[in-house]
Amino acid sequence: MATHALLKALKANKPAFGVRLTSPGFFHARTVAQSNPELSWVMVDCEHGLTSLNSTLSESVAAIHGARSRPADSPSALVRIPATGISTSTSWQIKYALDAGARGVIVPMVSTVQQAREIASDSRFPPHGRRGFGSSYAHGNWGVSTSEYLAGANDAVSVMVQIETRESLDQVEEIAKVDGIDGIFIGPFDLSISLGYPLPSPDPHPEVEKVIQNIRQMAQKAGKKCAIYCTAGPQAAKRAAEGFDMINVMSDARALSSAILEHLAVAAGTKVQKSTSSRY
Repeated sequence: MATHALLKALKANKPAFGVRLTSPGFFHARTVAQSNPELSWVMVDCEHGLTSLNSTLSESVAAIHGARSRPADSPSALVRIPATGISTSTSWQIKYALDAGARGVIVPMVSTVQQAREIASDSRFPPHGRRGFGSSYAHGNWGVSTSEYLAGANDAVSVMVQIETRESLDQVEEIAKVDGIDGIFIGPFDLSISLGYPLPSPDPHPEVEKVIQNIRQMAQKAGKKCAIYCTAGPQAAKRAAEGFDMINVMSDARALSSAILEHLAVAAGTKVQKSTSSRY
């Protein structure tokens, strides 16, 4: 079974940097995937982004994995599904994303051990799970044969659950221990809101930061990876120094708007104004 960029970075015990993709389109996704050789993964955001799980997702996944000459050398396409951990829709959405060739899934707002177990089972073929087999395209997206994909997908697919609710904090340690869950992805924005604090601007409130560091420690103590969402390079560098395994550096929308803002200001000889959004 072929490996992929995210797995290679994590096995090398170096920070795996990624980008959140909010806009649909084959060429847009490919441009983002080709942007920097340090890019290990691209999260196709079907929860808060504009990519449709039922139509444009497959093109975005294919574009990311076709960014370089070999699929294994391209950034890994991860899909954040729109259904949350409390929804009954996670099963078919995970299946759809993985059948499209995604290297992994991120499931938002997972609050209980049972939810994590269901997600792990939906992401693995028997005997380790209940994922159905039948995609005509997943193996080709990976660049392997059908039999190679079936034999290796359980080990190669990355399954992340997002911790971002007050309820999840009581079960983080046990959630991290669930077999088939490869890592914990911290969502600082919804976590802040759920705990009664303002949105990060750009950093979380000190009390939320304590919770974030505790989540990281519990995940890594359980032998799992810990990921976090950032909005800019300096913040991402700080998180890497703190020991986070996966770091979202920024979103495509923020990168596009900030680059236009900066370069147009240089061209016009005006002062660059600070972005009004800490998230996008």
